[in-house]
Amino acid sequence: MEQVKATCVFAEQEVEHELLFVMDVVNKHLKSMKVPQDIPRIELWKTPFYDVKVQTLASSYDDFEKLRLQVTTPLQLSTLPGAEMELDWGNLPGYDDIKGFMANNRRKSQDDWNMIKETSAETLLGREMLKSRESGERSYGFRQIKSEESNKSVFVTQKGNVVGGGTYSVLNALSAYLRYLEGTARDDWQEVHDKLRASENRNGASFNALFGSALSLGIISRRRVHYEAIKYEKERKAGFLSPFGYSAATIAAAVEAVCSKEWYWILALRNQINNDGKQSTRIWRWNGFLIQYTVAGEDGPAVLLVHGFGAFGEHYRDNIYGLSSTGHRVWAITLLGFGKSEKPNIVYTELLWADLLRDFIVDVVGEPVHLVGNSIGGYIVAIVARVWNVLIKSIVLINSAGNVIPRNTSMSLSRQSDRKTSVATWLGSRIILFYLRLRIQELVKQCYPTKIERADDWLINEMLRASYDPGVPVVLESIFSFNLSIPLNYLLEDVKENVIIIQGMKDPISDSNATVAMLKEHCDGVIIKKIDAGHCPHDEVPELVNSIICDWIHRVESNILAGFSE
Repeated sequence: MEQVKATCVFAEQEVEHELLFVMDVVNKHLKSMKVPQDIPRIELWKTPFYDVKVQTLASSYDDFEKLRLQVTTPLQLSTLPGAEMELDWGNLPGYDDIKGFMANNRRKSQDDWNMIKETSAETLLGREMLKSRESGERSYGFRQIKSEESNKSVFVTQKGNVVGGGTYSVLNALSAYLRYLEGTARDDWQEVHDKLRASENRNGASFNALFGSALSLGIISRRRVHYEAIKYEKERKAGFLSPFGYSAATIAAAVEAVCSKEWYWILALRNQINNDGKQSTRIWRWNGFLIQYTVAGEDGPAVLLVHGFGAFGEHYRDNIYGLSSTGHRVWAITLLGFGKSEKPNIVYTELLWADLLRDFIVDVVGEPVHLVGNSIGGYIVAIVARVWNVLIKSIVLINSAGNVIPRNTSMSLSRQSDRKTSVATWLGSRIILFYLRLRIQELVKQCYPTKIERADDWLINEMLRASYDPGVPVVLESIFSFNLSIPLNYLLEDVKENVIIIQGMKDPISDSNATVAMLKEHCDGVIIKKIDAGHCPHDEVPELVNSIICDWIHRVESNILAGFSE
C-alpha cells in the first residue's frame, strides 16, 4: 500500500463470517496507515444478479419472484487495463521453500481434527456394523476412485468428479454440460457427459456436483452461468424463451441452481444487519453451501443446539440466551435444507447432516461440545456421538427420533447412492408441501399441548416463509428415504454415561410412555427426565429445559475436572 501510494483497496462483498472478520482486520490496519493523498480505505464491489438494493427486497421468495427482476448481463472483457509501477517484490519463495514451510508447520495427526473429516458417517457406521456382525462383506463406504491422469481433463479432486481449472476451461465444460442432449464426438465433452450421468442421483443434481466448487471459488460467476444457459436456450428456441420452462434438463438445472444460490446469498447479506444483537447471526460455507448459525456467550463450556425437521436454529430462541447468560458459549445451527440455510438440489440423509455437524464442530466451534438435539436433530446427534465421540462431552436428546430395539437384532445401513428419487417421491413431496402450508398453524400448535401460546405468529410465519424457498420440495423428498433403522441404544452404546434424555410426555408424534419404557430397558446408564410438554419442550417450556441442561452440563464438567485431577 505504502509503496504504490494506493488510497483504496477493492474487495468483493462477502457474507461468510470468517471472511468478514478478515475484512475488519484489514480495515483497522488501513486506518492506521497514511499515504500522501488520503487515508487508505476498503471499497466493496459486487456482481449482483439484480440491479436493486438487497435491503429492500422481500424476505419471502414467493414475494420476491413476483417482482420479476431482470438478471444483469456479465462483463465480457477478456483483459483489464493494468497500471505501470515499479515495486520491490523482495525474494519470492520457490517450490522447495513452500514445501519446507508446510513440512515444518504441519500439525501432528493425533492433534489435527481435520483428519476426522476425511471419512464420512456412512463409511464409519458401515465398518462398525460389519465388525459387529463379524461379516466379511465389503464396507458401505464409497470407493475412493482416482481419476485417470490426463493433462486435458477438466476434472479435479481424488474422485475426479469436480470441474476445475481456469475460467475458459470451466466455460468449455459448461458448454458441454448444457449441450448434453446433442451428443458429441469431442473427448473432453464426452468426459463431461459421462460425469453428468454418474452424478445425476436425482434430476438436476449433477450441476451442483460438477460445478459447485467452481462457483464457490469464483472461477465462474453465477451471472455468467445464467447468461450462457439462457443464450443457449435462445439458440435452441430461435430466440424465444418459453414461459412454460426450458427445453433441456441441463439448462433448467443450471438456471435453477444459480438463481437459488443468488437468493440464499441475498438472505445471508440481509441477515448481517442483525449482527449487533445479543445473539449474533453468522454464515458458514459448507461444501460450497451457505449455512446460517447463531452464537452467543463469551465464556464457559461449548454447547451446540440442533433443531428438528422443518425447524431452524432460532427454534431455540429462548434457549440460546438462556444458556449463554448462565455461563455457556452457545451455537445454534440451521441445518442444510432448512430455515435460511441453503437448500441445494442434493440427496438429503441423516448421514449427510451428521457429516455437516462433524465439520461444524471442527471448523467453527473448534473444541468438544455438549450436543443438544430435538426430534430428527436428536437422532443426528446420536450418530455423531457414535462415530466421532471425541468431538463431544455429552449429548442431550429432546424427544429424539429413532427407535429402541433389543440387542442382537439385525440392522442395515442404507447407502446414499441407493436413495434415489422417483415419480412417487417427487409427487409425494409436493402434496406434503401443499398440506403443510394449508395446516401449518394447526399442526405446530398440536406440538405445544401445555403452552399453546408458544406456537406464536413469529414461529408460524418463519416456517411459512421457509416453505417458499427454492429447493424445499427436494428436502421434503428425504422424508421418503430416511433410514432410522440403526437403533438409538446402539448409537448411544459407547457414550451412555454421558447422555440425558428430556422427554415431553404429551408428544403427539410418538408414544412417549412406550419410548421411555424401551429406553429404560435397553439403555443402561442413560438419565431420563420426563416433563409435562409436547414434541418441542425446549421451546414450549424453555425455562425448565434450560435448568435441566445447565444442571446436566455442570455435572458433566465437574466429572471431567475430577478425572483430570485424579
